[in-house]
Amino acid sequence: MSRFIFTLVFFLLIVPRDTLSQGGQWQILQKSIGISAMHMQLLNNDRVIIFDRTDFGPSNLTLPSSAQCHPGVHNTTDCTGHSVEYNVLNNTFRPLNIITDTWCSSGNTLSDGRLLQSGGNGAGDHVFRMFSPCPTCDWNELSDRLFQRRWYATNHILNDGRTIIIGGIDQFNYEFFPKTQLFQLPFLSQTRTSPQVQNNLYPYVFLNVDGNLFIFANNRAILFDYNKNNVVRTYPVIPGGDPRNYPSTGSAVLLPFSGSDLEFLVCGGTPANSFLLALKKSQFLPALNTCARIKINDPNPTWVMETMPMSRTMGDMLVLPNGKVLIINGARSGAAGWELGREPVLSPVIYNPGGALGSRFNVSTPSTIPRMYHSSAVLLRDGRVLVGGSNPHQYYNFTNVLFPTELSLEAFSPPYLDPTNSEHRPYIREPVANTKITYNKTLVVNISIRGRPNLGSIKITMVRPAFNTHSFSMSQRLLVLTQTKPIVRMGHGSFQVEVSTPGSANHAPPGFYMLFAVHQDIPSVGVWVQIL
Repeated sequence: MSRFIFTLVFFLLIVPRDTLSQGGQWQILQKSIGISAMHMQLLNNDRVIIFDRTDFGPSNLTLPSSAQCHPGVHNTTDCTGHSVEYNVLNNTFRPLNIITDTWCSSGNTLSDGRLLQSGGNGAGDHVFRMFSPCPTCDWNELSDRLFQRRWYATNHILNDGRTIIIGGIDQFNYEFFPKTQLFQLPFLSQTRTSPQVQNNLYPYVFLNVDGNLFIFANNRAILFDYNKNNVVRTYPVIPGGDPRNYPSTGSAVLLPFSGSDLEFLVCGGTPANSFLLALKKSQFLPALNTCARIKINDPNPTWVMETMPMSRTMGDMLVLPNGKVLIINGARSGAAGWELGREPVLSPVIYNPGGALGSRFNVSTPSTIPRMYHSSAVLLRDGRVLVGGSNPHQYYNFTNVLFPTELSLEAFSPPYLDPTNSEHRPYIREPVANTKITYNKTLVVNISIRGRPNLGSIKITMVRPAFNTHSFSMSQRLLVLTQTKPIVRMGHGSFQVEVSTPGSANHAPPGFYMLFAVHQDIPSVGVWVQIL
């Protein structure tokens, strides 16, 4: 209780009055899962795989007696767990056993729904790991190792089902899973401003509809043909030139799209010298309060700058089912790193990409739990956002620190889940769960709406579940499916919406997606579909 009162008073002192109680609700799901949620991935069985790192020291998670122990800190043996599977449907979790160190690693889901996880620290920095979505599955650590050490790297699923793994500390190159060979990427060394500040880590990577990769690092971007190892296009530097990648740590998304007009949005970060000033002089500069947006395929692309309601570093950006963008977690000052963040940002912000410039941001109800360095967030199929983590220390540390290690899970319900919207919330009757679809085909979606419908506001979206860590959601994308004929009234509040599936694997790489019906900006519960 004393911790809650302290946190509440703290946030009332630092959060401007106009940010309070603007919509959305918070709910504590688990007071403790025994570990800090540094990495999270939703799978197509509605389980979220969560893990931190194995060199934290003993966790608060007990493993079965049959589980394998692993090397701990200071030449000890650790027999506690550092990974869990969280069951969204019944709000339970079970311990998982992971052996090699996953600290600051990367991941993505494959076309068959398995989680591929790569890299980490120490003995884990060359390791591939696999997790299959089944009720009793556990981690499988593969002998097929990475070519290079991958620590703070980025994964992305490709149009042919392969995974590309890009960058990491002192790694100006990329490779693939399944393994082929190693390729150099000079752009990564060109965008690292100094050997002391490796501020292009976890580069922001998205597949473009032409099959090339849009890669953003620090303050600029390229369009890259990874098959020919060739830079197709170079984009201008963001106005101001401040860095947006780790340890400045903004966040970024690919905005919702239906055709070829793709836009990239990056928000937050810190001034270029923030990390060193915080580390060496305990000076915590204000984070950036700007977002930058650019059309990837525009003939003459330019950055459009916008101002957020508050500054933010170490935030997470998630595309919601209705096409809006949630900005959540983080701090107002400092930088990413142990004990380097200050002034937690407790209020989420929802960004409306289609709104008028200057009026796209809306501030939501704040949490009472600071989510600082090593926090995470993922979108769930019911439209909530699962939030966890925060461990800005070298080890688990619950006392005598500014921001204790956080083991809880909570859910943020965006304003569209307010009970007053229930009669306008659509319900998908068809397709049923795990329907398989193919590219550029007709898909009939049958929905029902209890209240009086506004047919012109109905749309069908597809969201790929992302791997989230360190303020970036890897392989995240939302497609708005094109309606091919007018909506048909079927009677008794039922409607038939005919849409076209994504045109190619460049638009939607193969795998599982959450299919949503959206009515008046209110999404249905999603249905899992697999695009082949």
